[in-house]
Amino acid sequence: MELQVIDSNGRQSGSLQAADQLFGREFNEALVHQVVTAYLANARSGNRKQKDRGEVKHSTKKPWRQKGTGRARAGMTSSPLWRGGGKIFPNTPDENFSQKVNRKMYRAGIASILSQLARDGRLQVIDALKVEAPKTKLLVNQLKGMGISDRVLIITPEVDDNLWLSARNLPNVLVLEPHQADPVSLIRYDRVLLTPAAVKAFEEMYA
Repeated sequence: MELQVIDSNGRQSGSLQAADQLFGREFNEALVHQVVTAYLANARSGNRKQKDRGEVKHSTKKPWRQKGTGRARAGMTSSPLWRGGGKIFPNTPDENFSQKVNRKMYRAGIASILSQLARDGRLQVIDALKVEAPKTKLLVNQLKGMGISDRVLIITPEVDDNLWLSARNLPNVLVLEPHQADPVSLIRYDRVLLTPAAVKAFEEMYA
């Protein structure tokens, strides 16, 4: 699989031979959906709480007598059938939302996403991406020079301080190392920029 390599001006400067099993794989929609869903579920924290009928504030007095009123029997106002009563199966803070995904499935899902990005032209390899000083304006001008104005994910093997400090104030730019790349970020951003060293790191991890 050949990936286009661009320079700092956005012009094509060559091509890079990449592993077909990582960048030339067929898209598996069901697998990608499962991997993305599991990633989002594993990031979810069980912090919601509802009260059962023993925890709601109520009176223990019987609302009305058992017989003779023509109404249904009622013992307490904390009944789940009543407005303001407790929940039958309340949500608890210790609720576990995690989903298990095998390592082979996760690797195949990442490879499927990267392959589809390459086919759609959303994934490009840049020969070098450096910022001379920790200034956001320098990075913005550099991205504009490459013709990038949409949301972009930059993946480099080592994130230097100048690049990270220049990108942290940009809401549409995210800088990550290869081991930090997740399926949600790869799908969410419109463009993905990789350095040749990052491509090699991906091949070592997933190919």
